[in-house]
Amino acid sequence: QIKTIDYTDGEKATWKTVFDKLTELFPTHACKQFNYTFPLFVESGVFGRERPPQLHEVSAFLQSFTGYTIRPVAGLLPTRDFLNAMAFRVFFSTQYLRHHSSPLYTPEPDMIHEILGHVPLFADPDFANFSQTIGFASLGASDEEIERLSRVYWYSIEFGLCKQGGSVRAYGAGILSSPGELQHCLTDKPKLLDWDPFQAATLEFPITTYQPTYFVADDFRDAQKKLKKFIDSLDRPFELQYNPFNQSIQTIPRHAADMMRDDRIAKL
Repeated sequence: QIKTIDYTDGEKATWKTVFDKLTELFPTHACKQFNYTFPLFVESGVFGRERPPQLHEVSAFLQSFTGYTIRPVAGLLPTRDFLNAMAFRVFFSTQYLRHHSSPLYTPEPDMIHEILGHVPLFADPDFANFSQTIGFASLGASDEEIERLSRVYWYSIEFGLCKQGGSVRAYGAGILSSPGELQHCLTDKPKLLDWDPFQAATLEFPITTYQPTYFVADDFRDAQKKLKKFIDSLDRPFELQYNPFNQSIQTIPRHAADMMRDDRIAKL
């Protein structure tokens, strides 16, 4: 059972400051999927401007949409452990907030980043599938592959942009939880590249400044399709299938998966 936190007045004030600033920007800067799911958390009473939400409430509400659940963590996890969990539709979140002296910026993740930035889009089926695909790729991956996947994750789940209605909108949690980054990403200052996980896997990134480069996807399904091609390029003799009913993952030898695909194509 997830522990209930009694947040201080200072923490509540920090939450309120960031919540108010972000909700001003979401309608014009966030992607349409985020602007659809975020209000659902507000209308249900899980999110509100007066207090930080409790993780057990967030997790239960989120699970009803896509099966994703939230688990508490005291701090940063090793990249492999963090990505592995996403294969099972589990996302780790802290329960602490950034310092009240700097409410609009934090150099490391806190619950504002994880709950306001990440959680709403995990309620979108296409995005849930996209994020889980990165988790799948991390299972059985080498240390070198984990490093490449961490960059793919950074340039998509954390700092991804997408095309919508003739304009560009944010879907990455690192953007959606930072008022400054949310405004910066849609200016002419950063470099925008078409989403390419092969290229993203090779690019270093800063962690204490606004991003100089963002990748722009056509949509989540197209992003996942390109991600799947990248994953297929990894040296793995197996593929994975997720069973949402018992939250288990089945390992399928690569040659058997290829035969099943060929059989389905033949029947078409």
